[in-house]
Amino acid sequence: MSSSDWRPLGSVDLRSLGEARLQAHYAVQWLARAARAYIPAKPDDSHTNLGWDDTLDGFATHALPGGARLCLSLPTLTLSIVGAKDATRALSLPGRRDGEARTWLGEQMRALALDPGALDAALPWEMPAHPIADGTPYAAASLADARKELAAWFANADRSLGRVRNDHAAKHRTVSPVRCWPHHFDIATLISLEGGDPEHARSVNAGLSPGDGSYAEPYFYVSPWPYPDVGKLAPLPALGHWHTEGFLAAVAPASRIAAATARQQAADTFLQAAVAAAIAALG
Repeated sequence: MSSSDWRPLGSVDLRSLGEARLQAHYAVQWLARAARAYIPAKPDDSHTNLGWDDTLDGFATHALPGGARLCLSLPTLTLSIVGAKDATRALSLPGRRDGEARTWLGEQMRALALDPGALDAALPWEMPAHPIADGTPYAAASLADARKELAAWFANADRSLGRVRNDHAAKHRTVSPVRCWPHHFDIATLISLEGGDPEHARSVNAGLSPGDGSYAEPYFYVSPWPYPDVGKLAPLPALGHWHTEGFLAAVAPASRIAAATARQQAADTFLQAAVAAAIAALG
């Protein structure tokens, strides 16, 4: 990719962007349910993670049995089955309730000779509170701009985190693909600094959260593991800061990135410096 391949970012207010993020988070759980139902489980739950697809403008599961993938386009909040033997099938969620999505998806899974009842297994994580959980429809036109902006943040993160991954793979480090994890709805790559039990082995996680209880806006983060002494953390570029309450990570919020003259260059410089600082702090 070129050095200037970020999508343009608009000026959507944080309240609208936060609501779009919550609704997309709920919508992406249908991909997680399908993955958990039909893809062979892996100990690290990586069978449930999702890949960004520019052509779809959204996320896609790993291949389901038979090769099809369940996808979600973020700007339109549309579920689709891609790669099936017959034509692509799709359902636009705005204006519809989760119950309608379940009915449609069950029909598609049955057409793929998969048991639709497997979609109803409880998810092993809690979702943030939202009226969608109580049967409220997904919003329609009012969030169209915010969903487009959300897609731009994920697309840009996929590019910048891909460069982080490639840089450290070139240093012969074990680096995971850039994938979205549906429980937190963040997109990330993990740089493993040593083998062994991942609960104790040194690693650095670099990613983008679309927003959460700590920050009401998207933010890039770089988190060393196990958490080192904060006294070992080097200063960061002005774009970022060290977050130490509840979790430890270098954080660069969207508002600071949007205010930068060269947004992509500023974000990439932050990621490069933060990863270096995290590795140094881990020794």
